[in-house]
Formats: sequence, C-alpha cells, structure tokens
Amino acid sequence: MKNPIAILILLSGLYLYSCTEKNNPNPNNTTAEETSGQEDFVKQGKHLVEIMGCNDCHSPKKVGPKGPEIIEELLLSGYPSDRPVVTFDSKLIKEGFAMFYPDLTAAAGPWGISFAANLTPDETGIGNWSEEQFKKALTEGKLKGLDGSRTLLPPMPWVNYISLTDEEIHAVFTYLKSIKPVKNIVPNPISPDKM
Repeated sequence: MKNPIAILILLSGLYLYSCTEKNNPNPNNTTAEETSGQEDFVKQGKHLVEIMGCNDCHSPKKVGPKGPEIIEELLLSGYPSDRPVVTFDSKLIKEGFAMFYPDLTAAAGPWGISFAANLTPDETGIGNWSEEQFKKALTEGKLKGLDGSRTLLPPMPWVNYISLTDEEIHAVFTYLKSIKPVKNIVPNPISPDKM
C-alpha cells in the first residue's frame, strides 16, 4: 500500500473504531470524578439513614446477645410479608396508648395498625419511585410521594424531615437505590375500627 491517502483513511478508520462505545472500557461514560461523587452520596446517605433512625422501624430484627440486631439480608425491607399480621390490645389503644411489634416494624395506636414500608430498590419497595416522589413522601408525608394520597401514618416521623436539603434527600435516595433489593409486599394499614 503505497498510496498515502489510503493509509490515512485506514488509520482514521482504525482510530474511529477504537474510540467506539463497543471498545470503551467505561460504557456508561462516567468519569472517575462522577463515580467518586456517586460513592460520596451513597456514603452520606447511609450515614443519614442511620442517624435519622430509618433502620429502627424499616429493618426487621432478631434478638441477639446484645438485644435486637438487624437482619442484614432484610435491611430496610419493612414489615415482613411472610409474618402473620399482628394483633394488639385494642382496649389499651382505645385508652390512647401506642404499642410496637417487638422488632418495631409495626405499630398500633389511635390511628390503627401501621406497617413499616419497604425502602429497598425492589419494585415492591421504592424501585419504581422517582427522586421527586421520594422527596414528597419524606418531607410532605405523602404516601408513595403522590399528590392526593393519604398522609403517612405514625410512627413515621416525616415532620422531622421537612427541613432536609435537596442534597441530603438525594444522598438518602442514592443510598437506598444502592442497597440490595428485597421483594416484600408490606401489608396495608388496618383502620382502628377493624382492630
């Protein structure tokens, strides 16, 4: 091949081929800085979830040598659907008392019985939620973050989260989307008249 134009065309073609997405070692086109930023949000979100007490109610627990311990494979998956629906002493509830299931994933009070939601990225949890829905649920107390839905029931302390910044909400949402999805359909709440 003595033709310099043919050589130039061949080299240009090889260069372009080597730059295609097919050969790109980073198919998502994310930079190291973006990946690091994502990891920072996950780390910050994990910290916020822990200090905001999300595991207290949303993570099933077992009793261990030091008391209740989170069942790691069920982290933030809510009240287990394979568990029988709990019953509470309705006489005490009618007197104004509130009670918790031993692992705190269900609570009863004048509002009826509520069950902690699945916060994992499974479709039975928040897998199909947008970040805007998550923000609305967390800061406005809207069920599934949908306008026109009922208010989240106690003991969900959503009023404590009204002042979370958009960055903090993004970090929590990013962390929750990064954890293991757990298929778990949490029971619907039980109204006080059905207890």
